[in-house]
Amino acid sequence: MSQIALELKDVKKTISKKEIIKGLSFNVKQGEVYGFIGPNGAGKTTTIRMIVGLMKLSDGDIKVLGKSIQSDYSEAAKNIGAIVENPELYPFMSGWKNLIHFANMYEGISKDRIREVVKLVGLEKVINDKVKKYSLGMRQRLGIAQAILHKPSVLILDEPTNGLDPAGIREIRQYIKDLAVKENVAVIISSHLLSEIELICDRIGIIKHGELISERSVNDQDDSKSEETKQKVLLDVEQVDHAEGILKELEIPVNREGGQLFVELTRQEVPGIVKQLVNKDIAIYTVATTKVTLEDEFLELTGGNVIE
Repeated sequence: MSQIALELKDVKKTISKKEIIKGLSFNVKQGEVYGFIGPNGAGKTTTIRMIVGLMKLSDGDIKVLGKSIQSDYSEAAKNIGAIVENPELYPFMSGWKNLIHFANMYEGISKDRIREVVKLVGLEKVINDKVKKYSLGMRQRLGIAQAILHKPSVLILDEPTNGLDPAGIREIRQYIKDLAVKENVAVIISSHLLSEIELICDRIGIIKHGELISERSVNDQDDSKSEETKQKVLLDVEQVDHAEGILKELEIPVNREGGQLFVELTRQEVPGIVKQLVNKDIAIYTVATTKVTLEDEFLELTGGNVIE
């Protein structure tokens, strides 16, 4: 069983008598990628700043491998790596010299470890080139290399795919997932790209008004819920007007989007409705439940606020 790398226990933060973080608690295990998202003003950035020690807690505690940020900061901080948006790099130095410079800030980072990290992020062919020649994706990978040189147990990435094209986003996504497994590091990602969060992360936590309002595994699907739970069902039919009229006669609420109909049904209700339509000579091409995306869930829980 994976060890808990990061644990927040009833964390609170008050600024100018206003409670920004209200008893926040969650944990992230080694080898896990955790998505941490929330609308503007939710307290996401404040939480990240407290984790990395840039802001003091008003109450509660944050532990990294069991070491308290409050009482044993130096030991806890040794196990944290972080990148906030664009990594700070020296453009007129090579990637290798950038890593050497960063390694000198820590004790015991060997050149073998630097080579290991370079291979891990896939920069072997360009590591001796000047950083100014790097693409944005290469810079992000070099930034990640810097952040994991000292073998942190917790890696915090704020907008790791910021500014990347689709190929670069896919590239960084795969490196992050590989990194969590190969380095056994707990990765916390904050991003406004909800589709990416869903693809990268193992679990996702949504924060609003300083409180964790939802936390779930990415693999949790609607079909795991009770048989009595209503699901959004797509009906792709030929005689759309006729089918819509039949559904309304059956007192089933129906939404029409283009040439398709959407209804809310339990799993047991689906065969009966299909039979009713077929008996009325409706040609049915597709019947499918539609998956609730992270974006759908986020908008429902937060009231449609924009990710910060």
